[in-house]
Amino acid sequence: MYIIKFFLIIVLLVLSSRTDQDNLSFDATTSEPKPRFAMLNDVKTVANGLLQLGYSFRDFTHKTKGQMRDIFQKLNTFDQSFYDLSLQTNEIKEDEEELRRTTSKLRVKNEEVKNMSLELNSKLETLLEEKLLLQRRVRYLEEQLTNLLQNQPDIQEHPEVTSLKTFVELRRIGIQELTENSLSSKPRAPRTTRTLQLNATKNAEQEDVPADCSAIYKRGEHRSGTYAIRPSNSQVFHVHCDVKAGSSWTLIQHRTDGLQNFNETWKKYKYGFGKLDGEFWLGLEKIYSIAKQSSYILRIELEDWKDNKYHVEYSFHLGSHETNYLLHLAGATGNGPEVFPEHKDLMFSTWDHKARHLNCSESYSGGWWWHDACDGNNLNGKYNKPRAKSKTEKRRGIWWRSPNGNLYSIKSTKILIHPKI
Repeated sequence: MYIIKFFLIIVLLVLSSRTDQDNLSFDATTSEPKPRFAMLNDVKTVANGLLQLGYSFRDFTHKTKGQMRDIFQKLNTFDQSFYDLSLQTNEIKEDEEELRRTTSKLRVKNEEVKNMSLELNSKLETLLEEKLLLQRRVRYLEEQLTNLLQNQPDIQEHPEVTSLKTFVELRRIGIQELTENSLSSKPRAPRTTRTLQLNATKNAEQEDVPADCSAIYKRGEHRSGTYAIRPSNSQVFHVHCDVKAGSSWTLIQHRTDGLQNFNETWKKYKYGFGKLDGEFWLGLEKIYSIAKQSSYILRIELEDWKDNKYHVEYSFHLGSHETNYLLHLAGATGNGPEVFPEHKDLMFSTWDHKARHLNCSESYSGGWWWHDACDGNNLNGKYNKPRAKSKTEKRRGIWWRSPNGNLYSIKSTKILIHPKI
């Protein structure tokens, strides 16, 4: 539109200039007559201008149509993208709402699990109390039965008295096995109701239980794992057997990941703690019941944080609880450090039970066999991950002292026993 106006202005200017020239010519020659129509050349010039204007207007129109077409295509693309984005936004809102509902359900479930856990703990405490009460009742019944047999020996062979004796003995053994088996996390076969048997049959079955892991190996069990043993004059309990070099060793201590706390009381160290398939301490009473049967070898296996492995073996003798489980060792062999001093009497001590005047466990953590001074090695200390840096940290953790006096932190330990061949 602007181009048409511009071109019309030019035409008017051209016509005006022609008129001025005609006026000048008329002034010069007043005798010539004034023409009534425009000159043919002017008409042609205007026609050519109009024609060019038409061409320009046509090109502008085509160009504008192309630009409008592109704009509409872009608008359609934008509309489609906006629609897709709206759909995705709706899906995200639905997922968010679903997540909120799921979170709400999980919170409810978590609260239910928490309540169930509290209820189970309460029931467990009740069961423990009932077990203690049952133990006291069985003990009382056993005392009453003993007094009855002492006062009236003539009824000892009566069938009902024999059945009652067997029942009391089986209940006592069942409670004892339940306590001993608490160390093991392995699933057990379901119990079956025992029929009342004569004492002779019961004793024969108990005597058939192997005395240690080496006896289990001789019976044909050549795989490492958890087995039941019964040393002489002892109750049945479970141990972990470690097969190596054509025999099976009884594992009495294992440290590997620090999940088990070893800074325990004297009672815990006496009867054992932990899990037989993980970290554990078998118990001084059980170790003593095995070691007193014959001459045994004590083997210690160590692995440091550079994956170097060592072992050392001793001939040893272990005393009873009256001697604070006095340990005496001799004849060290192997490629590892001498964890214990030889030919010295070592007494076991914990933070709540000090042998002699020693308080090494209170200073260095964990129960262990100590000599007169707290300068030996300690494999029941705090587990340091991955490795203790300072000397103080090392002395409170699992460590051993090399012949040159350096302290080394330990990654894993095993203490095993085996009869002398």
